[in-house]
Amino acid sequence: QLQLVESGGAKVQPGESLRLSCVSSEWNLNLDIYSLAWFRQVPGKEREGVACMRRANYGTLYIDSVKGRFTISRDKATGTIYLDMNDLKPEDTGVYYCAADPVKGPEPCYIRPSAEDYKFWGQGTQVTVSS
Repeated sequence: QLQLVESGGAKVQPGESLRLSCVSSEWNLNLDIYSLAWFRQVPGKEREGVACMRRANYGTLYIDSVKGRFTISRDKATGTIYLDMNDLKPEDTGVYYCAADPVKGPEPCYIRPSAEDYKFWGQGTQVTVSS
C-alpha cells in the first residue's frame, strides 16, 4: 500500500508564500505511473481539489481561486510532489493533502479533481493564513 507524507505546512501572514512537499513511503517513487493532485479541507466542508497533474502529459489543472498563485510540480529524480503557494490568502487556510492514482480507468485530473478518484493519500499538513 503506497503511503504519502506531506510536509511544509505552517502559519503565515496574508501575502506570504509556502512550498508543500509530498514524498512516498517507497524509495524513488516512479511518479510517471501516477496522476497527482493536491486537495485541501476545512472543518465542515468536503475535501476540495485545488491542483492536479495528469499522468500522460503532465498537464495541470487549478481551481479558479488559486490560478496564478499555486503551482503543482513533480521532481522525478527524488519522487517528490510539490505545491508552491504564493500570495496566500486567509481563505487558503486548511489541511492540505497530496494524492496519487495509478489511473486504471479514466484520468482523474480532468475538469476538476475529485477525492473519490484518487487511491493513495497522505496524512495532511496544516496551512494557516492569518494576520
